[in-house]
Amino acid sequence: MNKTLSNFIFAFILGFVFINCANRGTPDGGPKDEIPPSIIKSDPENYSTNFKRNEIRVYFDEYIKIKDLQKQLIISPPMKTQPDVMPLGGASKYITIKIYDTLQPNTTYAFNFGNSITDNNEGNPYPYYRYVLSTGDYIDSLSVNGNIVDALKKEPETFVNVALYEVDSTFSDSIIYKETPKYITNTLDSVTTFSIENLKPGKYMLMALKDGNGDNKFQQKTDQLAYHKNFIDVPSDSSYTLRLFKENADFKATRPRLISGEKIAFGYEGDYEGMNIDIVSETPPEFEYRITKDKKTDTLNYWYKPRLEVDSLIFKVSKNDFEKEFTARISEQERDSLLIETSPSGNIGYNEDFKVSGTTPLLNFDASKVTLMDKDSTTVTFTTDFDTIKNAYSLKFDKTEDNNYRIEMLPEAFEDFFGDKNKDTLNYSLKTKKASDFGYARFTLVNATYPLLIQLTDKKGEVKVEQPVIKSGTIDFLNLAPAMYSIRIIHDVNGNKKHDTGNYLKKIQPEKVSHFQEIEIRADWGITETLQFN
Repeated sequence: MNKTLSNFIFAFILGFVFINCANRGTPDGGPKDEIPPSIIKSDPENYSTNFKRNEIRVYFDEYIKIKDLQKQLIISPPMKTQPDVMPLGGASKYITIKIYDTLQPNTTYAFNFGNSITDNNEGNPYPYYRYVLSTGDYIDSLSVNGNIVDALKKEPETFVNVALYEVDSTFSDSIIYKETPKYITNTLDSVTTFSIENLKPGKYMLMALKDGNGDNKFQQKTDQLAYHKNFIDVPSDSSYTLRLFKENADFKATRPRLISGEKIAFGYEGDYEGMNIDIVSETPPEFEYRITKDKKTDTLNYWYKPRLEVDSLIFKVSKNDFEKEFTARISEQERDSLLIETSPSGNIGYNEDFKVSGTTPLLNFDASKVTLMDKDSTTVTFTTDFDTIKNAYSLKFDKTEDNNYRIEMLPEAFEDFFGDKNKDTLNYSLKTKKASDFGYARFTLVNATYPLLIQLTDKKGEVKVEQPVIKSGTIDFLNLAPAMYSIRIIHDVNGNKKHDTGNYLKKIQPEKVSHFQEIEIRADWGITETLQFN
């Protein structure tokens, strides 16, 4: 073997050994990149004055991408024509902002990107980037600060817009429905505080908006809002707290429709209480009707007899200042059958009623055909209440712990509006738990102003039990199911035993709410708590 060949073989073997050693194990690639991208330069520079261009570029030291731009980007003042921001769906080392709107003279604009700018590989955000420019000679530098709370819930919504409307000769209360605000910011998803920056001195109306469709205008049906009760002056050293609430929808009736034989559905928005449905069409002397509330939808069902040989019926629907005539088309359809529905099933609470409702309007109830017995076969007496609009009978009777109850309803115990009766015997079984299966809570209130409504809620804020309080003293919640509860106090100013929301046009703020610590209720155990009010 010659020297050249032997040198080649030696070099080959040596190289193979090095490659083999290098390939052993899996390299970890070093520590994870947690450094956000950095801005190299902007064209024009951030905080530029006398801005007259229609394109802005911001350059970064690495490839970046933009996510959730529609939710995160807030431009103040808002633009009628939204600019194009790129890249969208890809990666780039710069952001381009193309402006199509005509900018107002001598105005400071701020592009608030939130956390939408991230590096391409690890998604590290460039936090709360703001690009500011002025079409005038200087940058406005004043600000308004504060925080958002929910009027009822423990935690407020995220991504809430906070806005200022300039109070000038064109201002009116209806401006929030028609115009975009002068200045706007957003709480984003991590904080409840806000700061509206780069403001001019002036008088403003301060409001917050949980915007359903992103148009920066208030829509009662979909949006929540908050507003400061007085106009504010800028500059100001005050910090403002805004309570976000959902208005009760203004009443509005929708066109009725026949959904089965002699049953017309009247849909509505808002509160149905006080809603009147009057027939305008001529009817025979024997004409009768009943109105019941649909269990699942915002609908009142209008039942009538006898069957009318007409193509349509005219009705007038009214409530307060709402009044409108509607025409319902009539056709021959099969009438609903009577079915009996009951609740609860299985366990029943000590203070809970047994409720019986029908799929058609109930007219008569023969209590002599109903028997209620306990586990010892002892007859239990009961009384009944009838709710005509909910079409439900409530059977009320005294209950004892750890007992079984059997309810038997014979045929023809119930008769409906159309003369139909239940044909079968109906049997139901209920039971009560042991007293030791429950816990209790006792509260002492300090510095409280009455009346109040104490609510114990679950983690979702749903009320499990509540109790009105009109004077000082201890308040006991007995027979509580074991669980974690949050304590919510409604400052029930008008004493109607419910939380009243606000109304912007009527200048009504929502009733105040106090939240206290969570409590744990255990079986066969009680707790005592002192609730201190400031």
